[in-house]
Amino acid sequence: MRKFLFIFLFVIASLSYLFEVDELLVKKFTFFNDLKIAYINKVINISTSIEKHFNQASTIDNLRAENNELKEYKILYNTTQKQLDAIKEFLVHVDVNEIKPEIELVKVLSYINFNDFTKVWLDKVPQDEKILGLITENNAAGILVNKNGRSVGLLNGNKDCSYAVFIGEGKNPGIITAGNNPDELLIKFIPIWSEINKGDEVITSGMDNIFFEGLKVGKIVEITNLPDMKIATVKPYINVLKKKYFYSYKNINNSKFEEKTIEEKSEKEKAN
Repeated sequence: MRKFLFIFLFVIASLSYLFEVDELLVKKFTFFNDLKIAYINKVINISTSIEKHFNQASTIDNLRAENNELKEYKILYNTTQKQLDAIKEFLVHVDVNEIKPEIELVKVLSYINFNDFTKVWLDKVPQDEKILGLITENNAAGILVNKNGRSVGLLNGNKDCSYAVFIGEGKNPGIITAGNNPDELLIKFIPIWSEINKGDEVITSGMDNIFFEGLKVGKIVEITNLPDMKIATVKPYINVLKKKYFYSYKNINNSKFEEKTIEEKSEKEKAN
């Protein structure tokens, strides 16, 4: 019975297609056509949605991977940019009077002691025992010394940092050293007859062969008169403790002159 029913339906379907009954139904009953179109559109929409879902998931994964990669590049960019900004801050023009000075950009590596911010390790390899000057933005920042083959920066305010300076237009001499307060410096050994005033500018003199003449230091804010000399308190122009880079300065001409003098003195001693 079931086999007969199946054969009967198959024959009816075949005859329908043979005599184009489906087209006739579509023409006579338009709602069948609308139903068919709606069904096809629905299937297409579902297929498109499924495809979009899987494509969107794949796109999200790709974008997430790209975003992570961009984050790494951003971190690298920000780090590099900060380093470049720090370097650019100190790449300033420095007027040097000597013919052949040796100027090198040096980086602060770390503090030597955590309770002393004026004493730092620098990344320069010292060539000899000569004391070098440290410069930043046309200002004297301190001195560089050789300690067991490593460069130590003694910044302004350190008790072991001192160099020769001139005061005011009269170029009165003195030796600058650490002050009583962290944000001040002292100039000692100023001759008692020197005419100095508050507001006078302090510059390096170059008389100690550590710096050349003319680097700025600060201005006089207080003067103390002693029986044999004057002492002046200086307000520095810049806070060197915040700096990450400095210029090291070495006068090659004077260094060669000193070496030549030592050699000549040695030869004379040998001859005698």
